[in-house]
Amino acid sequence: MPNSFFQLALNPFKFRLFLLTKLPAAYFSGVRVVSANEAKAVVTVPYKKFTTNPFKSTYFACLSMAAEMSTGLLAMAHTYESRPAVSMLVIKSEGNFFKKATGLTTFTCEDGKAIKLVIEETKLSGAGTSVTATSIGRDEDENVIAEFKFTWSFKRKESR
Repeated sequence: MPNSFFQLALNPFKFRLFLLTKLPAAYFSGVRVVSANEAKAVVTVPYKKFTTNPFKSTYFACLSMAAEMSTGLLAMAHTYESRPAVSMLVIKSEGNFFKKATGLTTFTCEDGKAIKLVIEETKLSGAGTSVTATSIGRDEDENVIAEFKFTWSFKRKESR
């Protein structure tokens, strides 16, 4: 199922429509998926009028939004149309900032395999599980701007 999910996520028209209807702040912030597969997701957020703060850098919430999306894409891919169905929810987030974001910031999460294992465990056992995924944001010169950790909780949905 992940391949069909990634086909949707990597389709610029369909993904922007999804953002506009479900995550309008991400749409207007210019968050974009650069690449995604079962192991890794890369998401960008630009420095522009809608994303700036009074200190002439990208607002932390916009950075967090892109970072979360890089981890959430991997989680969504492994829960998309799964049987049994699995729900997902962020239960914790942490962010560390190292440098002002004054241009395009690219967030990369490479925790897809760990996320998949935890989701498979949930589907098999029925027990709730969680995993912490890390997303690193870099500027165009590969300087680390920020590091975010999102703890995702997964729970098997009971069939009705």
